[in-house]
Amino acid sequence: MTRVSVFSSPLLLGFDHIERVLDRVAKTGAEGYPPYNIEQTGEHRLRITLAVAGFADEDLGVAIEDNQLVIRGKQQDDSSNRVYLHRGIAARQFTRSFVLAEGIEVRGAELVNGLLHIDLERPVPQPKVTQIQIKSSAPKKKPTKTIDVEPDHLK
Repeated sequence: MTRVSVFSSPLLLGFDHIERVLDRVAKTGAEGYPPYNIEQTGEHRLRITLAVAGFADEDLGVAIEDNQLVIRGKQQDDSSNRVYLHRGIAARQFTRSFVLAEGIEVRGAELVNGLLHIDLERPVPQPKVTQIQIKSSAPKKKPTKTIDVEPDHLK
């Protein structure tokens, strides 16, 4: 079965990157672990907080890949020496992705009391005005010189 895209119209040239972003958002929306919050901490600042209890900072990785914030966690499996009567806390790995809007910058990440905080900021763009020179395809006119010549009969 062939998938027909909304962006396949000839009037929407160059929007294929938006389609890829929408596909990524659809794929990452079904993930449920670890739980997270997104809060606005300022006019142009956001904070993503993930509940990563049991993970040490060396078990976590935060990276930006193709305008996507990717958080990975992998715990060391130390269950070889332990005998569990009940195991309700799983030592599992995870990957959580967030698609970043154009211009969003990651300012830092911090692990506090089992919560991983990632601070984001959208810098305020400065207005930029650029004057574009207009080129003419018409041939340039040569300047004409005026010579005042008095007729002989007026001399």
